[in-house]
Amino acid sequence: MEAVPARARVYIACVAMAALLCLLPLPGIRTPWWAVALLAALYAGCERVARSRFVGIFHPAGTFYPVLLAGAFLLPAPAAALVVVPGALLSQVGQRPVALRRIWRAAQLVLGVWAAAKVHWLLGGRDAVVAGDVPYALGPAGAAVLAFCLVLALLDGGILAVAERVPVRRAWRGLVARSLAPIAVHGLAGLMMAVLWRSPYGPVAALLVLLPMCVSWWAFAQYHRERAAHQATIRALVQAVDIKDGYTRGHSERVGQASMMIARELGMADERVEVLRFAGILHDVGKLGVPTRLLRKDGPLTPEERRVIELHPEYGHEMVRGIGFLGEARAAVLHHHERLDGSGYPYGLVGRQIPESARVVAVADAFDAMTSTRSYSRARPVAVALAELERCAGSQFDPVMVAALVEAVGRTGWHPAVTADDEETRPSRVPPPGAPLSSRPGAHR
Repeated sequence: MEAVPARARVYIACVAMAALLCLLPLPGIRTPWWAVALLAALYAGCERVARSRFVGIFHPAGTFYPVLLAGAFLLPAPAAALVVVPGALLSQVGQRPVALRRIWRAAQLVLGVWAAAKVHWLLGGRDAVVAGDVPYALGPAGAAVLAFCLVLALLDGGILAVAERVPVRRAWRGLVARSLAPIAVHGLAGLMMAVLWRSPYGPVAALLVLLPMCVSWWAFAQYHRERAAHQATIRALVQAVDIKDGYTRGHSERVGQASMMIARELGMADERVEVLRFAGILHDVGKLGVPTRLLRKDGPLTPEERRVIELHPEYGHEMVRGIGFLGEARAAVLHHHERLDGSGYPYGLVGRQIPESARVVAVADAFDAMTSTRSYSRARPVAVALAELERCAGSQFDPVMVAALVEAVGRTGWHPAVTADDEETRPSRVPPPGAPLSSRPGAHR
C-alpha cells in the first residue's frame, strides 16, 4: 500500500528511534569488528540472493535468521544488532514506499537481535558457546530465540493495529505460534554456526552450516513459486469472467474482500480466511460456461434462460475442483446460491446442510451486488444494503454471517466501486414483483 497512514509513520518512527538507542553504545564496546563486518556482509549477500530472480519469489520475512542469531550468540548486543543494518537497508522491497519499509524492517530486526543477544548474555550463553558446551548452550539459546520471536511478533501486531486498523484483540493472535517453530530451527542453525565459529576450525566451518539451510529455503521457495502460479491462474480466470460479463467487472475481487472481512470477524484462522477470500473471488467463475448473450441480455430473462444461468455454480465447481489448495472454497463455488429455507439452487439445501464457506460467500455476494453501481441499477447505500441482509437473515442468509458483516463494515467501512460506465443507458432488467433477493439481477450477474 503506497499511502501509509500518519499514525503508522509515527509508530515506525518510534520503533526506529528505539533501534537507534540500541546502537548508541557501539563506540564504547570492545568487539571483533572484523566478525561484525563479515556477518553483516554475509547477511546482506544472503538476502540479496534470496530475493533474486534465481530463487524466483520475493519473501517478505527474514530469510537468513541463522546469520543474525549467530551474531546474537557471538557478539555484544549492540554489535549483534548492527549486523542487521546493511542487509535490511539495502534489501529489495516489493511495495512502496520503499524507504519507509526498509527502515521498518531494519528497526524491527535490530530490536529483535538486540533482545536476543541481551537474553543470551544474561543467561550465560556466551561462555557456553566459547567452551563449546552444546547441551548447556541450548537453554540460553532457546531463551534468546524466544525473545527474538516475541519482539518481532509484538512489533508486527502493532503495525497491523495502527496501519490496517486490525482490532487489538486480533492483531497479535497467532503471530508467535506461527513463527516460533521456523525461527527455532533457524536458532539451532545459528547456535551451530556460533559454536563452530569459536572452534579451532573457525568461521569457514561455521559457514558450512548455511548450506543445508540454503537447500531447505530453496525448496520452500519453490513451494511458494508453485502457489504463486496457482494464484496467477485464479487471476486469469477472474479476468476472463470480468471480460465476459462487463456488468459486474470487479465484483469478484470485492466479494473476496467481503468474505475475508466476515471470516476475520468470526475469528477464523488466517489459513481459512485466505481460502474464503479465494472462494469469494472464484464464486462466479462458472459464468465462463454460460452463453455471453444471456449474461449481457437487456430486459428480463425467460424461465429457460434463468435455468441456464443457474447452472453456473456447477460449471464453476467443475472448473476448480482439481485445484487442491482451494479446499472448502470449491464447496462455496458450488453452493453460494443455496438458501437457508431450501429454495435456492443448484440442490435446494436447507440450513446447516449448506457448507459454512458457501454461507459466507452468499452474504458477501449479495452485499456487493446491492452496493455496486451498474448500468442497470444504482448502488444502494451501505446502510440500506445491510438492513436488507438483516431482513432476509434466517430465510435466505445465515444470521451469523450477516451479523459478522454488519459488525465488520460498522468498524472499517465499505467503499463500493463503479463496475460499469454510468453514462451507458440500457433497458433495466427488472425482477418480477416480490422476487426474492437471490433472483434480482445484481445478485447473479
